[in-house]
Amino acid sequence: AMAGEGSTFRLRCSLLGHGQDVRGLTRGLFPEGSFVSVSRDRTARLWAPDGLNRGFTEMHCMSGHSNFVSCVCIIPPSDLYPRGLIATGGNDHNICIFTVDNPAPLYILKGHKNTVCSLSSGKFGTLLSGSWDTTAKVWLNDRCMMTLQGHTAAIWAVKILPEQGLMLTGSADKTIKLWKAGRCERTFTGHEDCVRGLAILSEMEFLSCANDASVRRWQISGECLQVYYGHTNYIYSISVFPRCKDFVTTGEDRSLRIWKQGECAQTIRLPAQSVWCCCVLDNGDIVVGASDGIIRVFTESLERTASAEEIQAFENELAQASIDPKTGDLGDINADDLPGREHLKDPGTRDGQTRLIKDNGKVEAYQWSVSEGRWIKIGDVVGSSGATQQTSGKVLFEGKEYDYVFTIDVNENGPSYKLPYNITDDPWLTAYNFLQKNDLNPMFLDQVAKFIMDNTKGQTLLSTSNQFSDPFTGAGRYVPGSSSGSSAIPGADPFTGAGRYVPGSASNTVPPVGGVDPFTGMDAYQSAAAKVENIYFPKKDAVTFDQANPTQILGKLKELNGSAAEEHKLTEDDLIILEKLLSATCNTSMETPTAQQLQTLWRAVNWPEDIVFPALDILRLSVRHPTVNENFCSEKEHVQFIILLLKFLNPKGKQANQLLALRALCNCFVSHAGQKLMMEQRDEIMTQAIETKSGNNKNIHIALATLTLNYAVCLHKVNNVEGKAQCLSVISTVMEVVQDLEAIFRLLVALGTLISDDTNAVQLAKSLGVDSQIKKYASVSEPAKVKECCRFVLNLL
Repeated sequence: AMAGEGSTFRLRCSLLGHGQDVRGLTRGLFPEGSFVSVSRDRTARLWAPDGLNRGFTEMHCMSGHSNFVSCVCIIPPSDLYPRGLIATGGNDHNICIFTVDNPAPLYILKGHKNTVCSLSSGKFGTLLSGSWDTTAKVWLNDRCMMTLQGHTAAIWAVKILPEQGLMLTGSADKTIKLWKAGRCERTFTGHEDCVRGLAILSEMEFLSCANDASVRRWQISGECLQVYYGHTNYIYSISVFPRCKDFVTTGEDRSLRIWKQGECAQTIRLPAQSVWCCCVLDNGDIVVGASDGIIRVFTESLERTASAEEIQAFENELAQASIDPKTGDLGDINADDLPGREHLKDPGTRDGQTRLIKDNGKVEAYQWSVSEGRWIKIGDVVGSSGATQQTSGKVLFEGKEYDYVFTIDVNENGPSYKLPYNITDDPWLTAYNFLQKNDLNPMFLDQVAKFIMDNTKGQTLLSTSNQFSDPFTGAGRYVPGSSSGSSAIPGADPFTGAGRYVPGSASNTVPPVGGVDPFTGMDAYQSAAAKVENIYFPKKDAVTFDQANPTQILGKLKELNGSAAEEHKLTEDDLIILEKLLSATCNTSMETPTAQQLQTLWRAVNWPEDIVFPALDILRLSVRHPTVNENFCSEKEHVQFIILLLKFLNPKGKQANQLLALRALCNCFVSHAGQKLMMEQRDEIMTQAIETKSGNNKNIHIALATLTLNYAVCLHKVNNVEGKAQCLSVISTVMEVVQDLEAIFRLLVALGTLISDDTNAVQLAKSLGVDSQIKKYASVSEPAKVKECCRFVLNLL
């Protein structure tokens, strides 16, 4: 039972088992009351409460990493694994997935390029990982679905939020980012150093802790609601009590702190410098892991509290700890000014208050316990001389931790350079990389390697991993390709006036695709009683934009050609050539387009952007012809072709050009060459195309939805998981902004096509929260195809 107000946490038990620092903890689902720990000793261990006394028993030990294990989380139960799974991340760049009863991994997720230091699981089997390689990755079962890019330094913390599709990442670049369906929605700034931990309070609020020794409470909408101070050094981990807003934190100041109603209600000191991790069990007990390799459990419940002997042993251990004054945990210390033992006769004023005294030339540190009404010794303060580098790498360099960071002066008056080094690194390789990175003379190699070896004597690990990762991944220099999120204000349409040519102005002429097809705009004709058949998806063929008025297009081209600058002007012959091309590709003549016609068209589409639209429209129509498609999309030409079209997708550019470029891309899908090119360049094209959602132009939205649909058609044929993930992310993102029901309909068909016959894609769509996004369209009355298609999609989800 949870204890009442004002009660104090006391030791429940100390668990030995790990050989080195305990770096991660998480509460287990099975057996009840259990938890999992991971350590620098390369193992993960599952601990279960032993029924007889207050302790825990190690149920089993899991191995699978070739280096330190730094984080752990539980993947909730599924039909296949009713007891859930255990995921661990390590310095070997891998994530191992274990079942609860096998010491070897079920499978290993590879993809990160540096240490995986944080994991969080969501619904439907999704897993989010954060790494020193500056990215976070979303995994579904054994596949990487998407990579979240945007942070400029190591990602130390990740969390999946309860609302579907929302994820948080905290980084050494001092920011926290909120991601929706794989895109960065918001960046939270405020911390002054690496963000180390995240904890979820509710759908609307979360907490973060950082190396700036503060905890912050945030609203998802972006504002910081509160800052909590109390720790005197880095805060490594934060965990929330079940069913309330109280929380616990641990850090580099040797302490575990319990926060209630926004105040630090209790401070528990530990006989270890770094208290790396904590988690709260369902019964409210707190588990902490530290650099001494011991796991300790604290409880408010009197029946679970350790025996008097055990508590005495813990206090003795604490009293013998030596505290290094350089860490600043105790403030600035001047030994000469300290009072003697008599100072301990005065009671403390608040729980966790520290007091230093001097006894026989030795400085001792005590902490006041309100519940016991006495001062408890928490250690001896050692002189600053001879204080050794802590065994577990505590030095931060470019947001990552190392066992050592040396300062190297190459010559007297030049700058000094930082050289980070881990005991597991090869001294020669480190020296070589250091010289490379700083453009220093390679002649220094022997000297620098010897310097490293001399200064880390006796500090090599017995089993050095044979694959050395370069310590300089260049974190902190990676420039994110984040979108600037600028939305162009839709300008007045330049094409006005009756009878003048407006690209795509025919609003209801949807390209006929033959038969009774949802794209013909024919509404459902069944009587209400008839069973509606799914004629919508999976769609097998690309949807194209075929509607054309060649006379108007040519008229506009001639008119603009008259006002074009000399270097762009087309001759009369050129115009006749383009006219022939149009008739060849709009099926009014049986001729095949010629190379000369295509060269002329290429010149025209390279016109300045304010007059290029009629030429783009000719391109849009002619690319449907197999000859033209082969020419522009073949190996030789395609680079220029794609660069050209992507240039027109800039949301700051003219809307007519955006529209026609999107339609031309849709029409590329008619032939094999075009499909191949579209699939090869999918990532670039989708990333650029999605930016056109910002204008409120329904024709652009329909074209964007059609492009997505054509990708879905191709992806349905080949099982490309990342492609499907990107496509789902685009559908979800575009759904948010689109109003037009034709565009919505096409997005629904795309969605249905993507998830047909693919359970993985169904799970991913659910985890992105697509089902809740589309529910409202199940009740649209007109056109009926929207409602029907939506219901078919919801049946799959």
